[in-house]
Amino acid sequence: MSSAELVPPALPVVRTVRGYPGGRVWLDRLPGLIGELTVRWELEPGEPFTGGSCSWVAPVRRVDGSAAVLKIGWPHREAAGEGEALRLWDGRGAVRLYEHDPERYALLLERCEPGTELRDAGELPAEERLVLGARALRGLWEAPVPSGTGLERVADVTAEWAGTAEERMARLSPPGFDPALVALGVRLLRELPATADREVVVHGDFNPGNVLAARRGWLAIDAKPMVGDPLYDPWPLIEQIDDPFARPDPRPVVAARCALVAGVLGADVARLQAWAVARRVEEALWRADVTGDPAGGAALLRQVRVLADLAGL
Repeated sequence: MSSAELVPPALPVVRTVRGYPGGRVWLDRLPGLIGELTVRWELEPGEPFTGGSCSWVAPVRRVDGSAAVLKIGWPHREAAGEGEALRLWDGRGAVRLYEHDPERYALLLERCEPGTELRDAGELPAEERLVLGARALRGLWEAPVPSGTGLERVADVTAEWAGTAEERMARLSPPGFDPALVALGVRLLRELPATADREVVVHGDFNPGNVLAARRGWLAIDAKPMVGDPLYDPWPLIEQIDDPFARPDPRPVVAARCALVAGVLGADVARLQAWAVARRVEEALWRADVTGDPAGGAALLRQVRVLADLAGL
C-alpha cells in the first residue's frame, strides 16, 4: 500500500494530532515508522481502522498467515504504559501483546474478531452487557502488580486532577456549579486512592467502546493504565452502556446498575459510586474550561448530586 493509502488525510488521528505540539513532525514520520515496523515484524498491512484519535491502527497479516493489529501511538503520557499493562494482563480480560517497541509507542496485538464494541451490541440487554464488561474488568484486576513497575499511580494522577479542578473552580466560578459538591469531588479525588484495600493495574479508560467481541470472549483494548484502587475503573462502563441519566427518573436505574456491576466485581457499591462522584466533578470542570461549555458541566454536576446521594455522601 502507498503512504497515501496507509495514512489518508481524513483519518481521525491525522486531523487530531496535527493540532498538537510536535504533531505534524510525528505525522511526517508515521509512514516511515509503519514501513520499519512491518519489515521488522514481517507484516502485511491492510487499510487502517478509522476509529481512534491519538494512534494509527490497522489490521495486519503475520508471516505465518495469522491476523493481528498494528498500533502506533502518538507519543503522550497516557499511552506510555499500555504495552507494559498488556504484558502484565497476559490476555486475561484484554487483547494479547505479541510485540512491543516502547520507544516508538508501537504494539502488535491480538486481533478481535468480529470486533463488535460492547456499546454497539444492541441485541443484548444493557444489564447483560454490563455483566460481560464487568467480567472482563475482573480479569484485568487478577494480574499481580510487580514491584518497580513503571506505570503511573492513580493517587498521583487524581491528586493532579484535584488541584486543577480547584484552580478551574476559583478562576471560572461557572454558573450552576455547587461549590460544596465540587469540594466533595475534589476531596474524594485525594482521599479515595489512599483508602483502597488493594491495588491493581487499572485499565484507566474502561468504557464500552474499548471492550470488543473476540473468539475467546469480550476483551479490553486501548488502556491508559495506572496502578491503584480498582474501583477507579467501573464508572465509564456503567455510564456509557446507555445513558441512565436520559431516563425520566434516573436514580433507580443508576442504583440498580451500580449494584449489578459491584456484585460481579465483588466490590463495595458505595465506594464505586464515590469514585463516580470524583470523576464526574473533574469532568464537569474540564468541560467548563477546556471545551468552553459551563452549561454542560453544570448538567454533569446535577448527575453528581444523584450519585452522591446514592453513595450516602
